[in-house]
Amino acid sequence: MPSTAERPRAGRAPRRPGDRIFAGASTGAGVLILVVLAGVAAFLLVEAWPALVAPAEEVPGEGGLAVYVWPLLFGTVLSAVFALVLAAPLAVAIALFVTYYAPRRIAQGLGYLIDLLAAVPSIIYGLWGFTQLAPLTVEPTRWLADNVGFIPFFAGPASTTGRTMLVAILVLAVMILPIITAVVREAFRQTPKLHEEASLALGATRWEMIKMAVLPFGRSSVIGASMLGLGRALGETMAVAIVLSVSGGVTVNLISTGNPSTIAANIALQFPESTGIAVNTLIASGLVLFALTLLVNMAARAVIERRKDFSGAN
Repeated sequence: MPSTAERPRAGRAPRRPGDRIFAGASTGAGVLILVVLAGVAAFLLVEAWPALVAPAEEVPGEGGLAVYVWPLLFGTVLSAVFALVLAAPLAVAIALFVTYYAPRRIAQGLGYLIDLLAAVPSIIYGLWGFTQLAPLTVEPTRWLADNVGFIPFFAGPASTTGRTMLVAILVLAVMILPIITAVVREAFRQTPKLHEEASLALGATRWEMIKMAVLPFGRSSVIGASMLGLGRALGETMAVAIVLSVSGGVTVNLISTGNPSTIAANIALQFPESTGIAVNTLIASGLVLFALTLLVNMAARAVIERRKDFSGAN
């Protein structure tokens, strides 16, 4: 009979070689991601350092780095936040329709369509916005300027080409809509059936069941998906560069010819012709975008972690 020291510990199965290999590979992948992230941050900081310490008169625009980056940061946040405001509620509504209201065949087809829309290259969205959407917005924006111009967002005068911040926002909203919808749809599908059936058994209508069981359970996923879409909108380059007619400055007017650019679009447009300190300035603006995106993702992770133990019943 084996002694107590020779017996395997109760409740702990011996680790198989495959488990050890998988655990090591997973740990290595996680460490590799951190190393790559740190490398990107170090590269941006080193390359942006000359612009960070350069005199104001040497930075493009001769107003200093903060003056150069501020309008770009404002345009980036303005376009991304408004795109999220438009896309997130519509994405939740589409996800609910596909999951709980649409017939099975229609829901399956819509699911495939949503996944395909998420795979469309951004330049295609930009060309669509430039050739189709922008001309269609000329008359509506003119009406907005004439009738609700007292609202700062529609102060006008309306652009005659349609290449406005409003069109850029609409294009970004269409781009992030399938991403948010796909994540939220999968989260709603994970709602425990017992919670749904219990709500219906107590006499709740389908909408009351969704409101009391599904939406509370998927709240953190909705927030996480929205932050994922926001990160995509913050870093979008070609679609904004194609659609937006840039004139610089800081303004909340969405329909006029005066539009602030975004950081990513400005880098794409200015980098090929830049040299010397101008390149360092563009990289410094990229560092700001990197930090902003990192903060957004950290905030999303904090929200998800805070509610990861939520079951829908508490």
